[in-house]
Amino acid sequence: MPRVSKAQTELNYRRILEVTAARIREAGVDKVSVPEVMAAAGLTHGGFYRHFASKDDLVARATAVAFAQREEEYQAAVDGHSQGLGADGETRREETYRAYLEGYVSEFHRDNPGTGCPAAALAFDAAHVERDTSDLKGAYVDGVRRMVDNLEKLATDGKDVAQDRQRALVDLATMVGAITLARATAHDGLSNEILTAVRGSLLDARPTS
Repeated sequence: MPRVSKAQTELNYRRILEVTAARIREAGVDKVSVPEVMAAAGLTHGGFYRHFASKDDLVARATAVAFAQREEEYQAAVDGHSQGLGADGETRREETYRAYLEGYVSEFHRDNPGTGCPAAALAFDAAHVERDTSDLKGAYVDGVRRMVDNLEKLATDGKDVAQDRQRALVDLATMVGAITLARATAHDGLSNEILTAVRGSLLDARPTS
C-alpha cells in the first residue's frame, strides 16, 4: 500500500477537523461519532488514530478550528464593511459594529449552525465538562475570550476602557443568548420575535454616527 505524502496527511488532518467543526455545531458533541466524521471526510476509520488520541482530542481541536473560522469570517466582514465607508474612523467603527450585530442576530445565522458561531452552538457541551478533564472547555473559553476582545476593539472609543469591556461582554452574552433561544424555539413564531426584539435593542443602543 503506497505511503501517504506529508502534504496529503496534512490535508486529511485539516479535512477531518473542518468536518468535525461543522458537525459538532450542527448536532452537538454527543451526536457526532468518529466513524461518521471519518466517512464524511472521505477517509477510513482506521486512519483516525494517526491524527488524534481520542474523540475528546478531536472535539477540542475542532472547537478551536470552529472559533478560528468564525474569527476569520468576522475579520473579513469587518474589513469589507470598513472599506465601503467614509474616512471618519469613528463612523466606520460604529457602522461596522452595527453591521456585525445585525448579521449575528439574524434568521440566517439561526438556521445555519454548521457555519455559525461555536459560542452559541457549543455552549451546552462546554457547560457540561470540567476544564481539568476535557480540553473542550479550554478551547471554548479561549474562543469566547477572543470574541470578547474583538468586540471590545470595535466598541472602544478610548475614553473608558472598563466601560468598553463591559459593553463587549454584555453584547456578546446578549447575542449568544438570542441565537441559542431562537434555535431552541425554531419553527415557532416566538423564535423570530426573539431575534427581532434583541436585534432592535442592540442596534438602538449603538450610536448611528
